[in-house]
Amino acid sequence: MDNHFKLKNGSGFLSCKGCGRQDKQLNTYDWLADIPGNADEQEIVEVQFKNTRKGYFKNSNKLKLEKGDIVAVEASPGHDIGTVTLTGRLVPLQMKKANLKPDVEIKRIYRKAKPVDIDKYNEAKAKEHDTMIRSRQIALNLDLNMKIGDVEYQGDGNKAIFYYIADERVDFRQLIKVLAETFRVRIEMKQIGARQEAGRIGGIGPCGRELCCATWMTNFVSVSTSAARYQDISLNPQKLAGQCAKLKCCLNYEVDAYVESQKRLPSKEITLETTEGTFYFFKADILKGLITYSSDKNFIANAVTIPARRAFEIINQNKRGEKPESLIDNNNKMDTRRPIDLVEQESLTRFDKKKQNSRKKKKKQNTKEGVATVNASVREPQPQENKAPNRNKHRNRRPNESRDKQSGNNPKNKPNEKQPETATN
Repeated sequence: MDNHFKLKNGSGFLSCKGCGRQDKQLNTYDWLADIPGNADEQEIVEVQFKNTRKGYFKNSNKLKLEKGDIVAVEASPGHDIGTVTLTGRLVPLQMKKANLKPDVEIKRIYRKAKPVDIDKYNEAKAKEHDTMIRSRQIALNLDLNMKIGDVEYQGDGNKAIFYYIADERVDFRQLIKVLAETFRVRIEMKQIGARQEAGRIGGIGPCGRELCCATWMTNFVSVSTSAARYQDISLNPQKLAGQCAKLKCCLNYEVDAYVESQKRLPSKEITLETTEGTFYFFKADILKGLITYSSDKNFIANAVTIPARRAFEIINQNKRGEKPESLIDNNNKMDTRRPIDLVEQESLTRFDKKKQNSRKKKKKQNTKEGVATVNASVREPQPQENKAPNRNKHRNRRPNESRDKQSGNNPKNKPNEKQPETATN
């Protein structure tokens, strides 16, 4: 099977070998996959395990491995089951990126996983959730201020890694003894942060997309409230905090752009002097370069929005002892037109309204057609011999009716007369 796709312009080929299984933030595109001889270098292989755990192992048995192969690797004790995610010349570069020292001990790959290994692996993975729930109850009984967020069993079921979260240092020596007696496995405790826990659990953020920590982020940088201040975001803890109860990582994404844009704005402490009075800084649209000034220092009054260029002009005039008539430059009026937002133009329920209107139109058409058919049936032409007497009949009645109206003999116009009482025996 040919693993190359020819590009549309005919300039070359695109290799699909570089694409591996999409394992979120641990996925690595092998951009060296189509280089000749890359597949022959199988000395060190990258193997991934559950969630964000992966390691590098020696292929001492010279196995022909490719991405997606399930292998049994050396562990302490026993063996573990993982999936090959990277081979070839890119593996040493990834090890250098992970800051692995050259003198570190690299374990071996035993073999490709057999059906027996897969059965043991699935049996061990099936116990992880129940083990986590039970271990939480044990930690609660021991009055330990910690939370066990996840449990990972080794491929052969002889070892279990407990990932926990704690704000303070925890003495879990007694906990390890109880867990070892309860589950009959070797226990290993690993502490993780709230952001790592959110990445392991996953979820949807307020932006509507999957959490960054669960998709592509591998290194977590500290986030401070100064990032929100630079962007003029209200310091509301409910809006600034993510699902991990920490400040959102996305607050750091645009800080550099805001800091660079703020350098083009005047200081907030500078006041503008005009013949109308003194104006104080109120707020600024950093990216658009617009500043709103108020005639009162404590609250907004007579607010005027001007561009930063006009603000610097007035500041220079004030330094020379001059005062302009107003903040707005009458010679160069600012274009205050708002950009068109396509979302605001239409309502989200516009399609439902069209459906309802179309249904009403159909009903009206059906009723009109029904009335038309009824009228047509009523107005069907009658035979000629029956029409003449009817016309004479109506003609004879009309004069009488007019006479009755004139004389007041119309039964509708007559007052109600009392009926004679009849005696009954």
